[in-house]
Amino acid sequence: MPRGPVSPPGRCRAQPVLTAYVPGPQGLARLEGDNGAASQDVVWFDLLEPTEAETRLVEERLGIELPTREEMREIEASNRFYEEGGALYMTATIVTKLDTDLPESAQVTFVLTGSRLVTNRYVDPLPFRRFIAYAERHPAVCSSGALLFAGLLESIINRIADVIERAAYDLDGISQDVFARRRRAERDFRRVLERVGQSGELISKIHECLVSLGRLLAFVQQSPNHHLTQEVRSRLRTVTRDIAALSDHSTFLGNKVTFLLEATLGMINIDQNDILKIFSFVTVFLLPPSVIAAFYGMNFQHLPWLREPWGPWAALAAMIASSFVPYLIFKRRRWL
Repeated sequence: MPRGPVSPPGRCRAQPVLTAYVPGPQGLARLEGDNGAASQDVVWFDLLEPTEAETRLVEERLGIELPTREEMREIEASNRFYEEGGALYMTATIVTKLDTDLPESAQVTFVLTGSRLVTNRYVDPLPFRRFIAYAERHPAVCSSGALLFAGLLESIINRIADVIERAAYDLDGISQDVFARRRRAERDFRRVLERVGQSGELISKIHECLVSLGRLLAFVQQSPNHHLTQEVRSRLRTVTRDIAALSDHSTFLGNKVTFLLEATLGMINIDQNDILKIFSFVTVFLLPPSVIAAFYGMNFQHLPWLREPWGPWAALAAMIASSFVPYLIFKRRRWL
C-alpha cells in the first residue's frame, strides 16, 4: 500500500529513533534506536509521532502493516477493528488536553501481535505517561503486551473518571451561579454561557471517547487470541463495566449541560424583559403628564385656568396626580 508522509510538518529526523520497552527486574525498561529494534525481549513498541522510517522498521520487524494517520481517522468499524495475520488492530478515539479550555480528540492504534503490543499515536496523553511511570516500578504489569494493553486502558479510564468528577463539580458551581439570588449587577451570564459551553464540549468529547473504547473492548473480548489470558480478559471485563457506568454518568451530565444552557438563556430573557418592563412603566407613567402638558401647550386663546394666577400650579398638580394613578393601578395588580 503506498504511503504518504506520516510525520508532522517541520519534524525531520535522518535516522529512526524507535522507542521500545522490555520487561526488567524492576519493571518496564526503555530502549531506543537500534537496541529496541534488535531486541527479542521487546513487549511494547511505542510509536509517538513516528516517521515513515520508524513505521517501516516496526512493520519489517514484526511482519505487520500499520495503518496510516489518515486511515486511523476513519470511523467505519471495519477500518478500526480487524484481525490480520493473527494480529489484532484496534483504533480508539482518545480525548487529550483535558486540563485546558480546548480539549481535543485524537486517534490511537493498538496492535496486539503475538506477545507484543504496538501503539501508534500522534499525541502524548497523560494516561500513557502515568502508566509508563507506573510500569517502570512494577514488573508484574509488563510481562506481556496483553497486560500492557489492559493497563493502558485502565489508565485511560481512570483519567476519564477523574475528569468526569471535575466536570460534575464545575456544573454544580455553574448551577449555583445561575440560580443563586443575586442582584442583576452581580450576574455575568456571558461568562456562565462560556463555562457551560466549555463543559458541554468536554463532556461531548469524553462521551465520544467512551463509546470508542466500548467498541474496542467489545471487539477484543470476542477475539479468540490465545495471548489474552484469563487475567487479562477479567481486567478487560472490569474496564467494560467501568465504561458503561461512566457512559451513563456522562449522558446524565450532558443532559445537565442542556438544562443549564436553557436555564441560563431563560434567565437572560427574564433580565431583558425586566429591563424592557421598566422602560414600559416609565413610558406609561409619563404619558398622562405629557398629554396634559401638550393640551396646555396648544395655541388657543380659551383654555381652562389659562388666565388664573394659580393655573400653572393646578396643571402641574394634575400632571403629578395623573402619573401616580397608573402607578397605584400597577401596584394593586402586582405588576410591579
